[in-house]
Amino acid sequence: MWDYLEALVLGTIQGLTEFLPISSSAHLRIFPEMFGWGDPGAAFTAVIQIGTELAVLIYFRHDIWRIGSMWLKSLFKPEYRGHFDARMGWFIIIGSLPIVLLGIALKDVIEEDFRSLWIIGTTLIVLGIILGIADKISRSNKTIKNMSLRDAILMGLAQACALVPGVSRSGATISMGRFLGYEREAATRYAFLLAIPAVVGAGLFELKEIPHGDNTYGWGPTIVATLVSFVIGYAAIAWLLRYVSTKSYTPFVIYRIGLGALTLTLVATGVLNA
Repeated sequence: MWDYLEALVLGTIQGLTEFLPISSSAHLRIFPEMFGWGDPGAAFTAVIQIGTELAVLIYFRHDIWRIGSMWLKSLFKPEYRGHFDARMGWFIIIGSLPIVLLGIALKDVIEEDFRSLWIIGTTLIVLGIILGIADKISRSNKTIKNMSLRDAILMGLAQACALVPGVSRSGATISMGRFLGYEREAATRYAFLLAIPAVVGAGLFELKEIPHGDNTYGWGPTIVATLVSFVIGYAAIAWLLRYVSTKSYTPFVIYRIGLGALTLTLVATGVLNA
C-alpha cells in the first residue's frame, strides 16, 4: 500500500513539473532521495511521462489533428506541401530525431551515469542561467508561424540535451526558441508539440523494464502515478500558457538555481547519496 502512496506523490510531482522549465526528471530523482525512497528508476520516470503527454495530446488535440491531417494530405497531394501545417508536421518529425537517436545510443549512460545528483544539481543551475539569459535578450519578434527548418533543427538539438536529467526538455527547447527570437507563448507551444514523439516513444520503449530491473515500483504503482500525472499535467499546461503570455521565466530561473544549489549542498554534506 505504501508503494501506491509514494506513486501518488511522484505522479503529482511529474504532473506539476513536466511542462514547467524546471526538469521533471530532476525532481523525480531528487525528491524521492530526500524522502528516503531511493531512485525510482529511469524506466519508471519515462513511463509515467506518458500520462503528461496524454494531457498534451488532449489539450492540443485540434492543433495535432490539423497538423497531422494536413501533413498526410501533403504526402499524396503536392498542392498541400507548402501549407504551414504540413511543414509543421515535418518540423516536429525532424526536430524529434536528435533526441530519439541519442536516446537509443546513450541508453545505458542515461539510466546510470547521468542520474548522479552531482550532474543533476549542476545542470539545474547552468540551464537555469541559460534560460534567464535567453529570456532577457530575446527579440520576441517571431510567432510559431515563423518557424523554419533551421529553427526546428536547432530546437530539436536543444531538446536532446534533456537526456541529461536536470536540463528540462521544455526548458532547453524554450531557451533555444527565445535565443532565436520567438515569443514566449510560441516557444512554449512548440516545445509541447515537439516533445510528443520523443516522450511517448521513450515511455513505450521502457514499458518492458517496469516489472524488473532497477525500478522500485511495479505495474500497479506505475499506472497510478501515470494517471495522476495526466490529471495534474493537464491543469499545468493551461496555467503555463496563460502565465507566459504576460510574464517572464524569471521565477523558474530562480527556482532552478536554488534547487540546484540545495541539491549540491546536501550531496556534498552527505545528507543525500549521489
